[in-house]
Amino acid sequence: MNKLIIFLVALFFAAGINESIACTTAIVSGKATPDGRPLLFKQRDTDELHNKIEFFKDGKFDYVGLVNSNDPSQAVWGGYNNAGFAIINSASYNLNSNDPSPIKDSEGKLMRMALQRCTTVSDFEHLLDSLPKPLGVEANFGVIDAKGGGAYFETGNSRYVKYDVNDPAIAPKGYIIRTNFSFSGDRSQDKGVSRYLEAEQLFTKASATQSLSCDFFLHTVARCLTHGLTKTNLYDAMPSNGETPVFVPFRDFIPRHLTSATVLIQGTKEQESSALTTMWTILGSPLTSVAIPVWMNPKGYFPPILLPNETGNAPLCEWSLQLKKQLFPITKGEGNDYLNLSALINKENKGILQKNSAVEKGIISRSETNLNGWRSRGINYQEMDELYRWINQFVSEYFSQTPGYL
Repeated sequence: MNKLIIFLVALFFAAGINESIACTTAIVSGKATPDGRPLLFKQRDTDELHNKIEFFKDGKFDYVGLVNSNDPSQAVWGGYNNAGFAIINSASYNLNSNDPSPIKDSEGKLMRMALQRCTTVSDFEHLLDSLPKPLGVEANFGVIDAKGGGAYFETGNSRYVKYDVNDPAIAPKGYIIRTNFSFSGDRSQDKGVSRYLEAEQLFTKASATQSLSCDFFLHTVARCLTHGLTKTNLYDAMPSNGETPVFVPFRDFIPRHLTSATVLIQGTKEQESSALTTMWTILGSPLTSVAIPVWMNPKGYFPPILLPNETGNAPLCEWSLQLKKQLFPITKGEGNDYLNLSALINKENKGILQKNSAVEKGIISRSETNLNGWRSRGINYQEMDELYRWINQFVSEYFSQTPGYL
């Protein structure tokens, strides 16, 4: 482990990490989670900050996915289908150096195709084998299924390498992390190193206490304020109040200025219905937004705050982006690299992250009560509908009363 960290730190200095399309992702086997259900995580970093949830019925399976609000092709950047198959990706920057192609940026198209067609990890592998080459992709695709399967496919234009999360030789602790490099690629071109280093530290600690849970991902990982390389912990510099701006360098943390959404897909145990698959969704910055559960249902009804309104944008994402302006008020020069920490957290407990946390706890608590009930006695879609409507009203009222959201 120490040799790996030394190697990655060396690569950090050898290669810059200026990628505008980046992500922090992970797969956890059900063997390593407290409740036995697999987890698939993606913190999406991209220039496309306006994201929404869409429901699709155009394939063998129905599916929900994370989509750019302004994309007419509706490429999917993470989601799951009603067979319990789920997929995410992180951009890789070290796979196609010697395998160029004029076809590029097809990752979202491929993931949508996978959701339309695939039931299992093996189905996805077969899809990669059967598609014509070059694929026009350079990514780490993470997938899980309702049978307990989970794997990363480090995929370039002409080839892929599979990493099975249930193989102790590959994932001895039951998890795999990927940021913006592939272990099978040209390691001199690694990117996203500091985020990988911090995620590895967080996972190591959580694994030791059997704490690789939904709560761990949504709070400890998605909102992590410790830098993987410098070990700077912004909580150690918490301002006394929220009135006086306190600017701190904010680059290459797991949450970034370019973070547009977070999805955490919790799969099911083998004996459970795949309809219980849950996609915890944070639209916008995880620092200024809240997590909402997404379950598919016969009506195709979801909280409207996650869906495009008359502007084509999802309200939750827009509220989050408006609040984010308080965190990054400097709009000139390199202002995006400097965070107003006092607006985020402060000793008065009135920071945006602190206030949002209380709201999110209420959402999660009520949602998990319903979810646990459905696991024991079957899904009640009337209860789901009522929960969705409560969440939509509760969150809408909260943001409407939050200064600066308009």
